[in-house]
Amino acid sequence: KHALQLYSAATPNGQKAAIVLEESGLPYDAHFISIGSGDQFSSGFTAINPNGKIPALVDNDGPGGKPFTVFESGAILMYVAEKSPESGLFPTDPAKRSTTIQWLFFQVGTGPYLGNFNHFRNAKEHLPYAIERFGMETRRVMDVLDKRLADQRFLVGDDYTIADIANFTWARSMQASGAVDLSEYKNLARWIEEVGARPAVKMGLQINGFKDTTYQNYSSEGRERK
Repeated sequence: KHALQLYSAATPNGQKAAIVLEESGLPYDAHFISIGSGDQFSSGFTAINPNGKIPALVDNDGPGGKPFTVFESGAILMYVAEKSPESGLFPTDPAKRSTTIQWLFFQVGTGPYLGNFNHFRNAKEHLPYAIERFGMETRRVMDVLDKRLADQRFLVGDDYTIADIANFTWARSMQASGAVDLSEYKNLARWIEEVGARPAVKMGLQINGFKDTTYQNYSSEGRERK
């Protein structure tokens, strides 16, 4: 049993946490939370995250060497990156660090638009207004990312950061679900392909999967960062 214990499932938010752990090189154990069965509302889970949402992280070697819990995917990204400064995922340069935080918060603020778009596209009750509203916002978010990536490799220039991880899983999910045609967003498509080719990202996407159970309840000693 390692110090870091991840409780999650392979949703876009859950994948963020798994990817940052893989990128960090820190050893951890991943525990599958079946959100379809309501595991996230159990007393054991809500003791870690009172909001009853995945992902959640327990660090048994937290501040002061004491157990410490972290919930909210954005907070987990920051916590793990700060715990592994050698990973370079959270720049120390003040301008780059602030830019990283801005694009991380951009995703945290816009993620619900994307999630709701997919929800209403697939809902049993067809609600044209909801589909149009969240579809418009989703396309706006994709356009903002596409323009940001027009003249730089990653969201923070040449530095791959937790901002990329946060935005990648959601942008990728829009592509995978067919909600967005990436032929309209050439720069975004290029970035998704590059980020998605990273070994740590490939692995992180598989942790605590729903259909493929190979990496459910997984234990890792950490993998080489590329």
